[in-house]
Amino acid sequence: MLGIDPGLTRCGYAVLHAIGASTKPLALGVIRTAPSTPLPFRLAELQEELKSLIAEFRPDAVAVEQVFFQNNVRTAMSVGQASGLALAEAAAAGCDVVQFTPSQVKDSVAGWGGAEKEQVQRMVQARLGLSAPPKPADAADAAALALCYLAGASMRRRVQAAVAR
Repeated sequence: MLGIDPGLTRCGYAVLHAIGASTKPLALGVIRTAPSTPLPFRLAELQEELKSLIAEFRPDAVAVEQVFFQNNVRTAMSVGQASGLALAEAAAAGCDVVQFTPSQVKDSVAGWGGAEKEQVQRMVQARLGLSAPPKPADAADAAALALCYLAGASMRRRVQAAVAR
């Protein structure tokens, strides 16, 4: 399972391995691109990094944060571009691709859609058995996305099976 918290300057990722009720983190981190680099090259760099992550870990599924609302239009555009790359690379690799809003993720991981970032980080720490909350926040958010996907995976499979009948 791969969680992606899209961003052009900082794109968080988390690779989790789930077997039954056990979930282990395999990789947590952030892909960074330099703001001084021209946009097309930053996007190409991010695309290559995402493609490499998917090729290395071969996830069955990818969860990407859905851009629901942004105060800053410029930030929303760059997050949207990064999100599009993640969605396209995951789909091209044959992964099950799902998007979640920030409030869906917070509700799933922390029990309340309005949870603070620190609360989400602590819940990710607890659920993954980490010695400290994952940092930076982008990596913790990516892990929360992956956990959100895993929390609803069995229900999605049942719905898909029922629709296929």
